[in-house]
Amino acid sequence: MRILVPGATGMVGRHVVEQALERGHEVTAIARRPESLGLEHPRLSVEPADITTAGSVEPLLEDIDAVVSTVGIGTSTEPTTLYSDGTRNLLRAMKRHGVTRIVVISSEVADHWAHQGLLKLWFVLPLLQTFLGATYDDMRRMDVVLWESEAQWTAIRAPRIRPAAGKGSYRLNVGRPLRRGWMITASDMAAALLDIAERQDLGRAHVYVAN
Repeated sequence: MRILVPGATGMVGRHVVEQALERGHEVTAIARRPESLGLEHPRLSVEPADITTAGSVEPLLEDIDAVVSTVGIGTSTEPTTLYSDGTRNLLRAMKRHGVTRIVVISSEVADHWAHQGLLKLWFVLPLLQTFLGATYDDMRRMDVVLWESEAQWTAIRAPRIRPAAGKGSYRLNVGRPLRRGWMITASDMAAALLDIAERQDLGRAHVYVAN
């Protein structure tokens, strides 16, 4: 499979690139500073691009089978349109090139809180929304962009992603949060992204993952 990986130099993106190559996929990794990826491989192409600029991503979708987007702004408190505008640009470019499969990272906080357990509902999610609400607001706008597209998208409602050693396994649930789903390592998150991209039964769905 030929995979486009926006956000390839990030904490999760680097793992996605490495694991995709290990699985035998061809990878086009894109980032605003591609030199910071520091990887070389016969099946890897590293391209400078900014997904918030439509013209810079469209040429990169030619001959791509799936997009695995790992873009993110971490714990920034500043308003952003990275998720919504970036995903919109990717979807438009995908449509022009006949690409239908895209997997993106969202957050549990961006989901409807009625699905959550009491501890998260009363304390954790309101706290995160208070301090990092701008990020989650844009993830909700990204949800709308995905729903309005014709793509076979999957959005992962991720818990806290940690830069810890991978555990080698993860749990997945469709449509509802996982019990005690507090965190996932970056390596296991990358494995989940690739596993989901390879599956044919999770199109137009939100899924939850956790260690």
